[in-house]
Amino acid sequence: MDIEKAVLICKALSDLNRMRIVQLLTHGECCACELLEKLMITQPTLSHHMKQLENAGIIRCRKDWKWMYYSLDCETLTAYRKFIASLRCTGGVS
Repeated sequence: MDIEKAVLICKALSDLNRMRIVQLLTHGECCACELLEKLMITQPTLSHHMKQLENAGIIRCRKDWKWMYYSLDCETLTAYRKFIASLRCTGGVS
């Protein structure tokens, strides 16, 4: 993963509601209506957050008739975790 992609993900995750959404999706795919219930936010607000997460590659979405379903993009999250794990602290003030 390159630095630009990591920055995009960091920006997307820098919002409390978006972190809550990601945490909820760790349990599996979720319908937008379920997310709205659990987060107690409006539909336009949820749409805004989901667009940010989708643009960062953190989530996938699929439409089934009139319902939107969201899930985590495990490939992106795994690459991001590896990128973060590669950061090393090699000294400094104790």
